[in-house]
Amino acid sequence: MARLWSKVTFWRVVAAATLAAGAYATVVRFVMGLGASSNMSDGFPWGIWIGFDILVGVGLAAGGFTITATVHLLDLERYRPIVRPTVLTAFLGYLLAIAGLLFDLGRPDRVWHPMFWWNPHSVMFEIGWCVMLYTTVLALEFSPMILEPLGYRKPLRVIHLFTVPLVLAGVMLSTLHQSSLGSLFLIFPGKLHAFWYSLWLPVLFFLSAVAAGLSMVILESFLSARAFGRRLELPLLEGLARVVVVVLTLYLVVRFQDLGSRSALDGFALTTGEEQLFALEVFFGSFLPMILLSLPPVRRDRTGLFCSALLVVLGFVLNRLNTAVTGREGTMDTVYFPTWMEFAVTASLVCAGFIAFALAARYLNVFTEEPARSDHRFQEPRGKIGARIGQLALTTFGVAIVVAALKLKTPAVAAVAPVPAEPVATKRSALTLPPDLTFPAGKDSPGVVKFKHRSHVSAGRPDCAVCHAGSFPMMKTVQGIASAGSDRMHGADRCGGCHDGKRAFAYKEYCEACHTPRPKTAAPSATARGTGR
Repeated sequence: MARLWSKVTFWRVVAAATLAAGAYATVVRFVMGLGASSNMSDGFPWGIWIGFDILVGVGLAAGGFTITATVHLLDLERYRPIVRPTVLTAFLGYLLAIAGLLFDLGRPDRVWHPMFWWNPHSVMFEIGWCVMLYTTVLALEFSPMILEPLGYRKPLRVIHLFTVPLVLAGVMLSTLHQSSLGSLFLIFPGKLHAFWYSLWLPVLFFLSAVAAGLSMVILESFLSARAFGRRLELPLLEGLARVVVVVLTLYLVVRFQDLGSRSALDGFALTTGEEQLFALEVFFGSFLPMILLSLPPVRRDRTGLFCSALLVVLGFVLNRLNTAVTGREGTMDTVYFPTWMEFAVTASLVCAGFIAFALAARYLNVFTEEPARSDHRFQEPRGKIGARIGQLALTTFGVAIVVAALKLKTPAVAAVAPVPAEPVATKRSALTLPPDLTFPAGKDSPGVVKFKHRSHVSAGRPDCAVCHAGSFPMMKTVQGIASAGSDRMHGADRCGGCHDGKRAFAYKEYCEACHTPRPKTAAPSATARGTGR
């Protein structure tokens, strides 16, 4: 009994409790359905199971194709000691992402349908096939870890013979679906906040996945060395950190070039939850680790390197959750916060991944090569300035995320300048709407447009974020918006996003409803006009 009790540790108790909670939530999900186990709805169908389990899980596994390509295609043999642990991490990441998808699907029993009923025009179809094929590639790359202890030499020779073709296929498939995950959100014009909606999303998703994947390799090496008593490959990890700096720099250049071209940062003042989460994601998750990892004392310090890599991973997680949840909440007529069962499922999947890695590392040939001894440059004592900065940045990052998330979930009424306006009573509080706006007519316009806030209020509950979160930034001038021309104003990212004949009357059918002077024709009925939301 004493021997059994000695095996009970704090982390084993936490793991057991997490798996038990996940098992209960799994039963509720598959017996009683999505409604009983999650806060997702028809108005907000994608939640944490998509934002974290899939988008984050697949992205953090990107280190698999980068490291294998580095060794087998670029012939950088010094990185070979970390190939197998990286492949194992990527393989488990994809398996857990697929498991998370089964929880999110309304009919998980039909997950195999894309294999036989093809829809090549769908981005989801392309993602599904690429993920399935790349998981197969990872399984083949992982197979030598199982075949070697069993003594199966002929299958091993076949696998080694096709190593380079497998790596090439993995690089192509990973590039396709890592970028296509960004393409998936291009179907949300006008419904995703301007901070995260961009035509460059495929490129941004790919670059951020490469940076996060390499950072995940660094974290995995640290955790493996500590758990299994191995030497840390600090010289190799320093080389990966340099690559992360280059990728993060390119990512920030592309992102801010895109934000500037769309004037998405006009009026940025850190007053809203979206602005604060965006600032945290960019500064702590990209800019600060880029600066830290560019400093040799930080890269060569154990704690500094670990904290910097962890900042990249946390920033990546925040970016994916902002894209999948935060960026859509402000433009949707609903609020989403996961239930405890959604958190339990996600935590249990992460916990299962750690347990699977530990078992594989103990019983399979995962660590076959001992890393070379580090030179004196990597033996600096703890407590250096790089480590202190990294620890402080992590602490600040965590606290700031909590504060910004709480503010996002607690809407406040913004102050309005004392101008003549129309009062509207709401269930929350008395809100004063701004006065009517007059947009000057362009050369291709039938007349000026007089915009009335009152006609765009649904059921007496004004929701400014529906329009001002993305399509019409509040600080934009009337002249600046109108100068875009009718093609832009009628587009899906402007008035045309609602006035499509479904959410509100179609702009092509009732020009006189917005433009003045109006012709002598009957105005559209209240039913035809819709809510204007």
